Amino acid sequence: MMEANLDTTIALLERTPKALDAMLRDLPDAWTLSNEGGDTWTVFDVVGHLIHADHDDWVPRARWILDFGESKPFPPFDRGGHRQFTRGKSLAELLDEFAQVRSEKLNELRALNLQTADLARRGQHPALGSATLSQLLATWAAHDLNHLHQISRIMATQYREAVGPWHKYLGVMHCNGHGASA
Repeated sequence: MMEANLDTTIALLERTPKALDAMLRDLPDAWTLSNEGGDTWTVFDVVGHLIHADHDDWVPRARWILDFGESKPFPPFDRGGHRQFTRGKSLAELLDEFAQVRSEKLNELRALNLQTADLARRGQHPALGSATLSQLLATWAAHDLNHLHQISRIMATQYREAVGPWHKYLGVMHCNGHGASA
């Protein structure tokens, strides 16, 4: 297993907007506005969520740890908060916004000039308890990967019937490793 390292974390975080852009830009709405049924998210929702998390979660919480340590828990994060600012936007607009916000947040992260001792500092998550700054940043990268997987799963679900018997060989269509809406 790889240990969390700021440079390797940033290397992954820099690539997510480009990966999403290559995968999603100009796709028909049938791919990006469909969900897995019920109250699950669409690809559009996931991209909105990633933007919202970059605005309100990762770097703000990193600063919170540096400012307050474990003395004050982070403010709660509204996992559905993306819906208020995605209304009326196109997926292309969201992809552009994600690239811009991610670049800005990574520049803010670099400007913190974090040292090894900073990465070991602890903050207080309102539900999960004590966590280090390093764990927060590693979670940001894993969060991206989680949602890239989720996007693949949402899209594969659209072809559940179309693939016929081959669904048995397509693990993405049998995945239930995490919640369908986050």
